[in-house]
Amino acid sequence: MRIAVVGVPQGESSQQLSEALAMFTGQRLLIDMSRVRLDLTSGACWFDDIDMRDLDGVLIKKIGVPYSPALLDRLQILRHLKAVGVPVFSDPNTIVRLLNRLSCTVELQMAGIPMPPTIITENMAQAIQAVRQYGRAVLKPLYSTKAAGMLLLEAQDKDLELKLKKYQDTHRMFYIQKALDLQGGMDLSVVFLGQDYLTTYARVKSRDSWNTTTASGGHYESYTPALEIIALARRAMDVFKLVFSSVDIALSQDGAFVFEVSAFGGFKGIELTGNLRPAELLAEFIVNKIERNKK
Repeated sequence: MRIAVVGVPQGESSQQLSEALAMFTGQRLLIDMSRVRLDLTSGACWFDDIDMRDLDGVLIKKIGVPYSPALLDRLQILRHLKAVGVPVFSDPNTIVRLLNRLSCTVELQMAGIPMPPTIITENMAQAIQAVRQYGRAVLKPLYSTKAAGMLLLEAQDKDLELKLKKYQDTHRMFYIQKALDLQGGMDLSVVFLGQDYLTTYARVKSRDSWNTTTASGGHYESYTPALEIIALARRAMDVFKLVFSSVDIALSQDGAFVFEVSAFGGFKGIELTGNLRPAELLAEFIVNKIERNKK
């Protein structure tokens, strides 16, 4: 059996997953989408000298870096590959709905998932009004991960309009979300393997940062969530039904809110807090799924 991982060649989780699959299949293949060629006339999809139509399956770990609309083009290639009969996990048609923060938010909102108050606009006056309405707000790029490019804004900022104008030089759309006071200075990542709950860990912010990412000095801690938190995360996960998903949840004095669902969650938080080997668990899950589908 030959199953490829689509990932980042130097990415730790991409490497881990390709090595884990090799434990079960005897073959290691990590695909860099920048080296893929799709021939729409013949239907052939080449990675170097490998026709990807001959693979038993493709597992998407990361579609590329940095996050940008260009990654949607790579997903179109994988959509075509799936259409010609190659099993692709998770479904690229689903990942298309997740990659953009706004499309993910709209999907969750339409499903009735509680999320922090959020305003979307291209208009400067409306953006200023949104920040004043919330008092404190987080300005989030539509394509980013680990809080990259996010800004914390306050209604009393004297240079609020200047900050928004500078932001709009590179981002047309304002995605403005009310800043929450996080209980314990943490948010949660609730992880599912297929439809099964796997684990939860917390990201705890440092004293010097408003966000919880490790890039800003945050750290991981083990966390045992209440059953209603797992149930909320499951509702959010069910909107997309990925093979591996992380649901980011904030606990605040106003209740629990879902930030987003990620198809590209890393393994480190799980490894450090849950005594689990997520790459091996995911690899075994995919191998078993492909074998069942062949019967």
